[in-house]
Amino acid sequence: MFIIGNEPALIELLHHYQKQFMANYQPQREGKVAKTLEEQTAKVPSDVYLWAALGTMALSLTFFVTRQKHASIFFGQWAPSLLVIGLYNKLVKTQGHDMEDREEKMRSQGRSQTAGIS
Repeated sequence: MFIIGNEPALIELLHHYQKQFMANYQPQREGKVAKTLEEQTAKVPSDVYLWAALGTMALSLTFFVTRQKHASIFFGQWAPSLLVIGLYNKLVKTQGHDMEDREEKMRSQGRSQTAGIS
């Protein structure tokens, strides 16, 4: 274990730098191309990617059993890519800019509704 003689001062210094960082933190916005791609892929249900990956695994196994090694390897390599794309799709839907856009839209609707009340 690493021991420093003046831990409270170090902790206070770390808190100071953390506050400075958070005060200046600006979240990165997605570019137009990434946002457009995410909007289009978000329309596809996440389980489509899972079923596509399972289909390529079955196809790869079929080619393997029929001794078509190159075709088996070719289609077998699609499964991990499809699973990663499906994972990315799920993350975008739950944690990505979709969520940020929805929150921003809700805030703007809340402002417009309160502006109409006054």
